[in-house]
Amino acid sequence: MKPLHVLINNAGIFSMGEPQKFSRDGYETHLQVNHLAPALLSVLLLPSLQRGAPSRIVNVNSLMNVVGFVDPNDMNFFSGKRKFTSLRAYSGSKLAQVMFTSILARNIPQGIDVLCVEPGSVRTNVARDLSKVVQIAYQCMPSFLFDAQQGSRSALFAAIDPDIPKFCGKLKAEKLAVCAYFSYSCRPVKPAKAAYNEKTSDLVWEKTLDMVGLPSDAVEKLLEGKEIHCRYGSSL
Repeated sequence: MKPLHVLINNAGIFSMGEPQKFSRDGYETHLQVNHLAPALLSVLLLPSLQRGAPSRIVNVNSLMNVVGFVDPNDMNFFSGKRKFTSLRAYSGSKLAQVMFTSILARNIPQGIDVLCVEPGSVRTNVARDLSKVVQIAYQCMPSFLFDAQQGSRSALFAAIDPDIPKFCGKLKAEKLAVCAYFSYSCRPVKPAKAAYNEKTSDLVWEKTLDMVGLPSDAVEKLLEGKEIHCRYGSSL
């Protein structure tokens, strides 16, 4: 693999008011797009990021993580313990991403920084697959939404600011429970209180690796240059 200096995981969905849907892999769609897919990509690209060090992984998250709840044993809303809503699925997927990012930051060596950013409310085509009524309502709120350029500010800041490694290194040295997190104004903020639950974060980490078809020691093996087997492709 060629050296990689920056990975920005920006893809995401919020199917506002829509019923529960599942991907071809059998996972709830918010969970797969917002959390599982970027988690898998980040882990598989670790060798390239290691070769490109100093390097960074920037996960575009959401302020909605603060109202999220994650049950590591029911991330798909299968059990019926919690009623599915698109808001619960979206906010839960964003909280899961923060938790996974925090454990990843703990498990990777110096030289690769991983953090989350919150872009604010941005006017994009996120509502393109929803009803016409929702699309019209969404487009009628321009004064409350950032444009794409404004919405990209925090991600670009996290990708290029020269002080990011120092900040991430400080958090790692202090062994804080959560990863670095920056707001849409490019200032460090705290994510949801639930993200500080290290026991739950460890379970989300383990469950995520299992769901994307990676062995529990995938990160260690990849960084050591060893071969692993991934459910979604050939040996790496």
